Amino acid sequence: MVYETGEGKDKHMPMDGLTVGFAARELNEILRDGRIDKITQPERDTVVLVIRAGGTNHRLLLCASPNNARCHLTMNNYSNPLEPPAMCMLMRKQISGARITEIRQVEGDRIVYVDMDAVNELGDHVLRRLVLEIMGRHSNLLLLDENDRILEATRHVNPEMSRVRQIQPGMTYLPPPSQDKLNPETLTEEALYERLSAMPDARLSRALADTITGLSRASAEELACRVLQPGEEQPADLKNACERLAAFLKKLPFMSDARVLMKDNGEAEDVFPFAYLSRPTDLQRSCKTLSEALEVYFGTRDARERLNQKSATMIRMLKSQLERCQRKLAIQMEELSSAERMDEYRRMGEAINANLYQLKKGMTEAELPDWNDPEGGTLTVPLDIRLTPSQNAQKYFKKYQKARSAMEIAAQQRDKTLEETDYLEGMLLDVDKCVGESELEEIRQELVRTGYMKKNTNRRQQRQLPGSKPYRYVSTDGIEILVGKNAAQNDRITLGAKGENIWLHAKDMPGSHVVICHEGEVPLTTMKQAAMLAAWYSKGQRSSLVPVDYTLRKYVKKPSGAAPGKVIYTHQKTAYMTPEEEEVRKIRLVEA
Repeated sequence: MVYETGEGKDKHMPMDGLTVGFAARELNEILRDGRIDKITQPERDTVVLVIRAGGTNHRLLLCASPNNARCHLTMNNYSNPLEPPAMCMLMRKQISGARITEIRQVEGDRIVYVDMDAVNELGDHVLRRLVLEIMGRHSNLLLLDENDRILEATRHVNPEMSRVRQIQPGMTYLPPPSQDKLNPETLTEEALYERLSAMPDARLSRALADTITGLSRASAEELACRVLQPGEEQPADLKNACERLAAFLKKLPFMSDARVLMKDNGEAEDVFPFAYLSRPTDLQRSCKTLSEALEVYFGTRDARERLNQKSATMIRMLKSQLERCQRKLAIQMEELSSAERMDEYRRMGEAINANLYQLKKGMTEAELPDWNDPEGGTLTVPLDIRLTPSQNAQKYFKKYQKARSAMEIAAQQRDKTLEETDYLEGMLLDVDKCVGESELEEIRQELVRTGYMKKNTNRRQQRQLPGSKPYRYVSTDGIEILVGKNAAQNDRITLGAKGENIWLHAKDMPGSHVVICHEGEVPLTTMKQAAMLAAWYSKGQRSSLVPVDYTLRKYVKKPSGAAPGKVIYTHQKTAYMTPEEEEVRKIRLVEA
């Protein structure tokens, strides 16, 4: 089995074999003998079981995501498809009402068994087993029957994908191939000494990772730290080190003290099942349970990655459409440039008409006075030898009319292309501001309305999502400032604001509507912070001196039939702001 994340082997691997062991023991202690009351499948690779145990309802999350595979209790409310996926319906049929008999780790590896006592259609008690394999991009969640036959899996593997191990409904389940490593739960100091003696030149942490099942680099370094002197990479007395390591591993089940390793910027970097001496203790945040620690680490990370995956297709489409607009614009500008000769055609026609008496059929060109030249210059006019002078004049007037019409059409098309470009850039900006699936769905609906995307009719992909909310900031003066994340939100916060509220928007560019929720005189500090937000959440985010218009909400109108987010306004004044991320971070964000 290969341990990896989406990017390959990773030092930070919260759900390594060591942590999985603690997670399985914690879940078994809380959920054993519990009854499965509800089953949902919010994502293709994620199942949530609501289990009644000890007089309390618990939500068990089993996730086989390539980058965030895990198992723990969750407090999050996940949005579900309008119609449950096939695996979810099968699980409801097979294990609804089943009793949890045991949750256990398999031989120190990153595999968890959830064994259940279920009742089949004949009324007989039968074994059903959920198998969670946490193996990076090969992660999987399977449902087995009492004969280890695969009933369903979140990820099917056919012979073309793997000759070693196939996963298909109806096949007998075979565990992942063994790595010939030592099980940390049963290893002896003699077995460990024998393995490590064969790697005399390897760093102890590297040797442990290659010897003991399921160890991430971080856990291997922690084990090494427990037996090495500062600055050592190999123990002076290997036999003594192996004795201490074996004793330490036997104590592990009783050392539960969940920690989240935090970065300096406040983000979660890793999860430890107990305090790690090899990491700064002041950066380790203690949690009541390992489930709580895992939720802190994975909660925003998984949601952000899934949002990025869901928005990737939309972003590609928008960028493709923008490239199309840029190509169209280049052609239209070229047409406008060529149409600039229309005045020259008119002048040539007028010059011919004014000098008909001097011209004869058969002439190739004529040098004629240019009446449009204030200095009295001349104009060299090419002539068609097959036409009379009068016909030559008419030919130039026709060219003039044709060029004039072409210029008018090209100008209209250019204006439409520029308007479409602004719209697409605005949509891209809105996607970048999304922090949840609700906002992304509102953008999708807008793109469906304008014909850029097709309506999704698959109810197993559609979701009943809660209404999205704008960014809600509080200024230094304690005044609330709302910032729309997309066109639909822009409409809601603008049309829902009071007439005396101040409304702001970056001038002549895509951006968020900003509303200061305050009537009466607004302190200068709040005004500056609101203008900074309007500049930051606009196309001018990376520019300097971005013009920001501001006016009272009562002077902002939405024309009948206008697209979402489109308004007109009067009585505005303009401030110039240079967006700075550091200044935006200083404004307190109370709801994202």
